[in-house]
Amino acid sequence: SLREKEYVEAARSLGATQRSIIFKHLMPNSLSPLLVAVSFGIPGAIFGEAGLSFLGIGINDPIPSWGKMVGVAGNYWTTWHLAFFPTLAIALSMLGFSFVGDGLRDALDPKLIE
Repeated sequence: SLREKEYVEAARSLGATQRSIIFKHLMPNSLSPLLVAVSFGIPGAIFGEAGLSFLGIGINDPIPSWGKMVGVAGNYWTTWHLAFFPTLAIALSMLGFSFVGDGLRDALDPKLIE
């Protein structure tokens, strides 16, 4: 755990308060893994909702869903754009959240800041 790391022990031995250890050492070092987990969690939730709605066991009818749009468009083979654009929206939103999470991780990583 982060509490047993050497930099926390060094700060504690130098007489740092508990509050300063939390805000100067623990928070910056735990923020990056949290952002990585969230950046992979949101696209996973989008993909899970779209997949369940595609199969017909997702969100109920009055609420629109990209997965439901792709599932309904499968019945119309001559109109390719009915399935293409919701699929593109799913892919772009998943990639967008992943790229934002990676950028935030790189920007907030304490090892890269110093």
